Amino acid sequence: MLFLCFSINAQQFTTHAVKKGETLEGIAKQYKVTPFNILKYNKEIVQGKPLVANTVLVIPVESKSVEPNVPKVKSSTKEVVKENSNDQENPIGFTSYKVKRKDTLYGIAQRFNVTIEDIKRYNKELYSGNLKKGMNLRIPKFRRVKQEEADNSEDDYEIYTVKPKETRWSIANAYGITIDRMLELNPELSKTNNYLMEGQQLKLPKIAGSTVENQNIQLYTSYVVTPKQTFYSLEKQFGVSEAEIKSLNPEVRVRGLQEGMIIRLPKKEGVKKEVVNTDKYVFYEVKPQETEFRLTRKLNVTYKELLMLNPELNDGLKAGMVLKIPKEKAQDLEIKNSLVLDRFSLIDSIQTKNKPNIIFLLPFRTDKIDVSNRESAKDSMAGRKDTKYSLGIYTGALVALDSLKKLGVSVKVKTFDTQLNAARVKNFMLRENLNNVDAIIGPLDGKSLKEVALAAAQYDVPVIAPIASESDISLRNVYFTIPTEGVLRNKLISYVKERRKGENMVIIADDNNKGTQRLLLEKFPQAKILTLKNNISLDIERVRQVISAKQNWVFLESDNSNTIYHVSSVLNSRITDSVKVKMFTTNRNKAFENDVISSSHLSNLGFTYPSVEKDVTTNSFVKMYRKKYGMEPDRFAIRGFDITFDIILKLAYKNNLFEASKKIGETSYNANKFNYRKDPSSGFFNQSAYIVSYDKMMIIEAE
Repeated sequence: MLFLCFSINAQQFTTHAVKKGETLEGIAKQYKVTPFNILKYNKEIVQGKPLVANTVLVIPVESKSVEPNVPKVKSSTKEVVKENSNDQENPIGFTSYKVKRKDTLYGIAQRFNVTIEDIKRYNKELYSGNLKKGMNLRIPKFRRVKQEEADNSEDDYEIYTVKPKETRWSIANAYGITIDRMLELNPELSKTNNYLMEGQQLKLPKIAGSTVENQNIQLYTSYVVTPKQTFYSLEKQFGVSEAEIKSLNPEVRVRGLQEGMIIRLPKKEGVKKEVVNTDKYVFYEVKPQETEFRLTRKLNVTYKELLMLNPELNDGLKAGMVLKIPKEKAQDLEIKNSLVLDRFSLIDSIQTKNKPNIIFLLPFRTDKIDVSNRESAKDSMAGRKDTKYSLGIYTGALVALDSLKKLGVSVKVKTFDTQLNAARVKNFMLRENLNNVDAIIGPLDGKSLKEVALAAAQYDVPVIAPIASESDISLRNVYFTIPTEGVLRNKLISYVKERRKGENMVIIADDNNKGTQRLLLEKFPQAKILTLKNNISLDIERVRQVISAKQNWVFLESDNSNTIYHVSSVLNSRITDSVKVKMFTTNRNKAFENDVISSSHLSNLGFTYPSVEKDVTTNSFVKMYRKKYGMEPDRFAIRGFDITFDIILKLAYKNNLFEASKKIGETSYNANKFNYRKDPSSGFFNQSAYIVSYDKMMIIEAE
């Protein structure tokens, strides 16, 4: 019996990817085993039937067996001696692990930093059977592989600062490394999510040739390993040897090829590339364990639409697939070089154990509405802005709560009519137990907002201001959801600076906006000034002299509708085949909405400005709102949904809004974006806004 035990422990295994035309007998002869030995450990094959190419077979080999008679391959640069796959590293010990529900071999291998083959080697039943709940596995422990000496030179690395909207994938792709390599160099990065913070510093390898001119640089591409992928299939597909793959991807040397792993491969010259249409489509790379439901929610398309554009989906959704998506469907997605970038997903990070407790404080003005008389109540509600705003925000919030319920988030809600009465609000806050409250949404008026913020601050409860953009006193626990005028102005200036390519810059400002004129001159010192006559009109001859270049970009800063009317008309008259004019403003106030101003002129001028929100087309929220209330949502209903959905998702993720705000960057929903920055003394201010433009009589999102 002792002899038998030692014999079993001495048995080792290797794997073999079947090539086209190979037979069971030929493979058995190659590895010096019998066909019966191979059949014993590979139940999916049947003796006498042809083998399917690319099937991976488990081959039993003796510990001292001779390496199979496989021809050696010479690299184009140097001879590479293939490693003996039978020389297995001996473990220094074992860990016992009991298999849980939904466990996979890949997941267990990742958790213990071993390969699937390592687990199977010491748990022989897995060669012929499936992983089952309750199994007790022996997990081998190995000595940590030492990094190559070349990796230890600090001169080969640099410190990189993360820019806004950058992702791990985009940075790794730019540096030609894998995500695993980035994690290896930066162990402080989380392995449970893909979050990166703006301003975060990363250690990255210097890009070869970045400091030396006229070098021939090898280009690389990133590739997601698919199920049952082998070195042989990669070599056939990309012309890269196993030794080259291991050299470029040290983690492959340790863990082997794993489904979903992103590896670095050299681009080979002379390979024909398929021409892709980036004018009409963008592309998305399917992530490991991504489902149809999650994919369609993320990409805002139906699975039927995906199938029509990507017929390969008929064979099933697989990690590494690159899917084609219509450009018009991707307006809300973050795109770079026609590739959809992954954002940190709050929906995927929901912790259902967190049950947010929310209070809504809004001026419904039930004190001014006779609810017993339907027609009278209808007229009163239509004539009161405070009631209209409150009902819009609240009805949108209720749709958000319905959506969150479907995602498994349970929310406790209390609603109170403030009646625009600060004393009433103060009494409510004195009576209410705020110990377990996670957030307060409202009030709308500044006086009541101060009362609520001061009372809530004693319990560290965040207060969300749905309409206010700032306060005249310090409210350190208030989240101002509307970006300030300064944020909007800086957003447009940055937009213009990034896109300017020698255009003739002109500034027109009335007397009330001379401060903005001075700021624009600081940012664009070469800009010319056109002075207004009587603070309204322009000198036509002077306009001809100043606006005569091929491309002219004009800032108009005014809060007078007559001025805007005259200036836009004159600028529109200067447009010819040889002279183009584009108009901007840093502050699109109510004066721009006056009916006297021609929308046709604004469209011809490509009028561009910063905006708190964007237009919403028919989407899932609009359909839900119509179904629930039988009417179209107004901008306050859309805002109510976006604010509520954002705040509760963050609480469902972290159960503490202040902590969540430190970790989560920009979030965007139907018509609003949020990215809060803490002012040490004043509260949290939204830094996100849109840049929109008139185009062919429509207002479109420019950024």
